[in-house]
Amino acid sequence: MAVDRWATFDCYGTLIDWMGGIRDTLSDLWPEHDAELLLSAYHEIEPEVQRGRALAYRQVLAESLERVARREGLELADDDRQALGDSLPTWPPFDEVPSSLAELRSRGWRIGILSNTDPEFLAASLEAIGVPVDLEITAADAGSYKPAHGHWDRFFEQTGAERHLHVHVAASLFHDIAPAHELGLRAVWINRLRESSDLPRAAELEHLSKLPETLDDLVSA
Repeated sequence: MAVDRWATFDCYGTLIDWMGGIRDTLSDLWPEHDAELLLSAYHEIEPEVQRGRALAYRQVLAESLERVARREGLELADDDRQALGDSLPTWPPFDEVPSSLAELRSRGWRIGILSNTDPEFLAASLEAIGVPVDLEITAADAGSYKPAHGHWDRFFEQTGAERHLHVHVAASLFHDIAPAHELGLRAVWINRLRESSDLPRAAELEHLSKLPETLDDLVSA
């Protein structure tokens, strides 16, 4: 197994439209409020909820939603507390994701998912993508949320992967690109939002369409 080429991925924001899914749910809950403002607040609050805690991701979603409502002075009915968790299985993959992952598999890459979520959520999202993967590590498996290093520690323990044959692929600078650098791992930043950053990365792409060629350039077969 150690001779395999491995590409590990964050799921939400990289493969699944995390921001779009959250934005749509927030807009449904509070249609008269600025959805982008609410999304920005959520993006700030969720890492605070996760930090140093071993909560189920459904609980993270619920608590983060409650904090957004409290910060913005909005009413959140008890029946709506689980709105994000209930909607998450319907969040779609980005258009190019299934074909790009399928192409990676055809080129001999093994695929692992390192995700800050619960197993049942990840299973639903991978079913929506429709491409089999070789390994799934959730926050429940790792015992922590990224940017803590537990996901990567567990990945290398389970696979015996050689670091020079591994690349991590993700959209989040905070959750993935920064810790990958701390661990001395090569990472491809999927910069869907066209942000700027000085964080080191092996490559930067706007989406996954050119990822198979990029990974082959980084790790030859």
